[in-house]
Amino acid sequence: MMQDIENFEFIDRMSDSDALMWSIEKDPLLRSTIVTVSTFEGSLDHDRVRHQVDFMSRAIPRLRQRVRANPLSIAPPRWEFDPYFDLAYHLRFVTVSEGATLHDVLSMAEPIGMQGFDRARPLWEFTVVDGLADGTSAVIIKIHHSITDGVGGMKLQLALFNLSPDDPTPELPDAPEIHVLSQPERVADAVSHESRRSAGMFADWAKRGLGGVLGVLTDPVGALADAEELSGSVVRMIKPASPMSPLITERSLSVRFDTLQFPLAQAKGAAKVSGGRLNDAFIGGLALGLRRYHEAHARNVGALRMNMPINIRNQTIGNQAGNAFIPARVEVPLHPDDPAEIMKKVRTAVLSARDEPANDLMELLSNGLNRLPTSMTSSLFGAMLKGNDFTASNVPGAPIPIYLVGQRMLSQYAFGPNAGSAMNFTLVSYADECFIGANIDPVAVPDPDVLMLCVQKGFDEVLSLSPTS
Repeated sequence: MMQDIENFEFIDRMSDSDALMWSIEKDPLLRSTIVTVSTFEGSLDHDRVRHQVDFMSRAIPRLRQRVRANPLSIAPPRWEFDPYFDLAYHLRFVTVSEGATLHDVLSMAEPIGMQGFDRARPLWEFTVVDGLADGTSAVIIKIHHSITDGVGGMKLQLALFNLSPDDPTPELPDAPEIHVLSQPERVADAVSHESRRSAGMFADWAKRGLGGVLGVLTDPVGALADAEELSGSVVRMIKPASPMSPLITERSLSVRFDTLQFPLAQAKGAAKVSGGRLNDAFIGGLALGLRRYHEAHARNVGALRMNMPINIRNQTIGNQAGNAFIPARVEVPLHPDDPAEIMKKVRTAVLSARDEPANDLMELLSNGLNRLPTSMTSSLFGAMLKGNDFTASNVPGAPIPIYLVGQRMLSQYAFGPNAGSAMNFTLVSYADECFIGANIDPVAVPDPDVLMLCVQKGFDEVLSLSPTS
């Protein structure tokens, strides 16, 4: 498993899209904090956990690096090893009161998720929770989205978990060498980085330009149509918008965490009935549940705007640390109430957003936004994000059981950032189960229990289609 981590490429500078995610946090509603809550059989040996987390921090450079940014720099923020790194700051152990359940762990995780990171330190926290009523333990991990996306995070956790309860304790590699750059070194590094990047961008533009010239010569009408389509796609991607829901319009910095769980095979079986895949069952269940929630409040809504990260990892960038996704905006239909039909409609809408021509320009658009003053960037990008009603993400997890210091992981819930929307639903498939973490803004949704009941019923409708029901 460590070979996969060793093959990861950790670049010293953020990409333009990661830098944009970092800078727009000037508006706290746009914070990019990810929280995961995992449960384990039995209790976790503290000394062994401390060793394993120390090992992980040495194997994954980002976990010992801080972000150094200068608003006057020509280059994106730089990842540098923290000369003051202290494992004890990032790793905490707590024991809950007798009779505590997963609900109590979620209540503990909520304020952890609401707190901003100390930007002078590496951007992660790891909390071990002992003493749950059923004899199990839990781990709360908080990490900044600029370190990785969900798919990348599942790869990086190979440095933490094992495939067998009997795997030997790994030897600690040497701690990384620390070198704090002087100001002249920073300037030289920024210039060198931008020179290399500009050369690559110019080469790409030249290639695109040559293709465009050939297209104009061979098919001028088609080339003009392509240009118009690209222009329209860019407008659709970045134009400000208002939430489509008349109900969940307020926003705050508060969160409420909740969970759902159902069998993976049942969800896949339901999706197959409509000719789709797991993601169609996931979004279809959300659509039916959100329609129920609006109807419970006497509101009839035809569609809601969803923010969904579309994974673009491929053979070229598959092992790069950081993020490799496009934030697609999808107008999700809430009707008809037939689960098979809604899954078909959802699939069509998601595929349309995935095929937007402007998706290829995300890094270029991010580069342009990063050249603006931070306040302006936050305002422009925030106007786009705050028009989303909800966010949804589907992350494939480990297909087989995994272990932490000998204890089998029972569940893994991820709570992604709302990023301007009213709620975030993240599905993690692990072993034979689907685990959905719901991050709900309680000001937008003052009755989250009602919402979760409606969403549960929406998934019940979808899952009822499965032959395994």
